[in-house]
Amino acid sequence: MNVFDRNINFDALFKFSHISASTQEHLKRVYASFALCMFVAAAGAYINVVTHLFQFSLLTGLGALGLMIWLTATPHNRETEQKRLGMLAGFAFLTGINLGPLLQMCISINPSIIPTAFLGTATIFACFSLSALYARRRSFLYLGGFLLSGLTLMLLSSVVNAFVGSTWLFTANLYLGLMIMCGFVLFDTQLIIEKAESGDKDYIWHCVDLFLDFVDIFRELLMILGMTEKKKKEKK
Repeated sequence: MNVFDRNINFDALFKFSHISASTQEHLKRVYASFALCMFVAAAGAYINVVTHLFQFSLLTGLGALGLMIWLTATPHNRETEQKRLGMLAGFAFLTGINLGPLLQMCISINPSIIPTAFLGTATIFACFSLSALYARRRSFLYLGGFLLSGLTLMLLSSVVNAFVGSTWLFTANLYLGLMIMCGFVLFDTQLIIEKAESGDKDYIWHCVDLFLDFVDIFRELLMILGMTEKKKKEKK
């Protein structure tokens, strides 16, 4: 018997028997929209980094918030589908632009931070998404309460740190935020599955949840890697 002779059944590897066919089709649309968001956001971030047109993120942040509210208020149906996809693309573009100042800061420290953070984010997102897809249905939904509690703790500590100015507390908040956003990937993925199984097929809005999770993880990693690299330079 040849122990190295192993045939991998890729059909079984990507088989989600516990998820209905209609929900699997819905997830394909969600991730296709997610890929569109990533491309548009990357374009927005690149334009801002190269042109330096949007140094103040307040207006673009308000624009992104406005598009999100507009998207929420617009009902999901075939007549509004293209319109809502346009809103989604605009939201992703402005979100990418808002990352411009942080990206410029990382470039000034070490340009290699950006691809490292992106690859790290993609790996984390893929691993936690697959974990949620393969896991038993609703097995991670209990995390919702813990994650919201963690966000509240982060908010309170940020307010305290605004007066204290502790570097240690700021760093702890970054790592806590990273762990919380990883948990949200698990929670949101399974929540999307449950919503789809219940008849909610709004793949555009479901895409927003995953896109924001990815962006938040990317932002946390950028800041963590940037701080680490900056400390290394200061020691030298």
